[in-house]
Amino acid sequence: MRHWTPEERLKQSQLIQSWKPWDKSTGAKTIEGKAISSRNAYKGGSRSFMKAIAAVLKDHKQMLKRFH
Repeated sequence: MRHWTPEERLKQSQLIQSWKPWDKSTGAKTIEGKAISSRNAYKGGSRSFMKAIAAVLKDHKQMLKRFH
């Protein structure tokens, strides 16, 4: 992987400042688009559920060891 020189970084920074891409960023406009973008960070709901089940099973296993 090639690394940028300080001069290249400065030049790129100046170019980006002149383009101002953040001024053109509008985001979703339709209801459907907003619904889709609202789920961008969603990673899925099963991981937290599985962690909770694992914790319950661990507790039950410890209780069973105490009674045997």
